[in-house]
Amino acid sequence: MQETIRRILEERFRPEALEVIDDSARHAGHREAGAAKNSHFEVKITAASFAGKSRLERQRMINAALKPCFDQGMHALAIAARAPGE
Repeated sequence: MQETIRRILEERFRPEALEVIDDSARHAGHREAGAAKNSHFEVKITAASFAGKSRLERQRMINAALKPCFDQGMHALAIAARAPGE
């Protein structure tokens, strides 16, 4: 799932910087994590696509791009999205 997230974000946003962190181990055993082994991720991304967008707009853009991952069992995504120079 981590590589799928990376590929989707690279294709969609052409980021200057991208870090995808699998945080699932910290949530193992939590009821919300369910049976999925790769359920919690953190994304740190810097891309020109986010210039002039609010924090909420940026999060919506990323969540929409990653809908296939949510459909496949990703449960949670922490997002730090910035435009270049921020």
